[in-house]
Amino acid sequence: MVPRPEVSTVEALIALDRPLVIAHAGGDQDYPHSTLYAYTQSALSGSDILELDVQLTADGVLIVQHDDTVDRTTEASGPVNALTLDEIQALDNAHWFVAGFWGDQTRPDSEYVFRGVRTGAVEPPEGFGPDDFRVATFREVAERFPHHVLDVEIKLQRGPDGEEVLATGMAAAEVLAAEIAELRREDSVIVACFNDEVLEALGDLAPSVATTPGEAALLGWFAAGQALDQRVSVVQVPFTYQGVPVVTADTVARVHDEGREVWVWLSGTDVVETREFYAELFDLGVDGVIAGRPAEAAAALADIMG
Repeated sequence: MVPRPEVSTVEALIALDRPLVIAHAGGDQDYPHSTLYAYTQSALSGSDILELDVQLTADGVLIVQHDDTVDRTTEASGPVNALTLDEIQALDNAHWFVAGFWGDQTRPDSEYVFRGVRTGAVEPPEGFGPDDFRVATFREVAERFPHHVLDVEIKLQRGPDGEEVLATGMAAAEVLAAEIAELRREDSVIVACFNDEVLEALGDLAPSVATTPGEAALLGWFAAGQALDQRVSVVQVPFTYQGVPVVTADTVARVHDEGREVWVWLSGTDVVETREFYAELFDLGVDGVIAGRPAEAAAALADIMG
């Protein structure tokens, strides 16, 4: 296994001058999405960075949650912003988990191997408890993993018309900035968001926290050659965008020529995440892979590093 630093900051990881393994939602292809169980397993497998999505509950608590409803991972349904923290944390966040099939609710019941651990109906894996399979708060993840850099994406919630509501992202950014400061994690968090306005607001609230460009800025850079903010040291890009290849040797070289790092996210793109695929990305020269199977990514990196 490639040695991992005992205490990490964003700058320290970049200075390692080797590719980084970033566990997407704790490794959502292998473990229940965004659970403390998943983050623990991915940390043990050698991940350098833990990636997570955040948004607010009805009572204003910042939780680790991708969708703006609880429908895809739990036994319940409904918008996150209509539920309190207590209501959300009572749910089974591994109810629909099947390895390799995030959110697939059509499998035989026997395949949902962690269903019921949260409620006490099923014995938890050794070393874990029911709370490791609930929806976690940002603070819980930050405190559980003090020596890991956190790659945090702010999610915008949708209104009744299905459109994203900017104010929900702004409110989450305000709470996130405050919690980062309270936890003294300014140098060990990097923040992403598809919305550039939310990132700008976060930058005003927490100017020392690293951010990565939003969708509009990235599109302007990729398609029109527009300059990125000089303070940006890491560019997070999708493997493909609307069917267009993004992660190519030319793109990687362009990012490096600008003195930046390139991290690649794979969720929502048409790829099969295997050890061999991760090795191909590392061979392209990418600086970080946001992997759904972080143990396999770590193994691929170990092969390359010898």
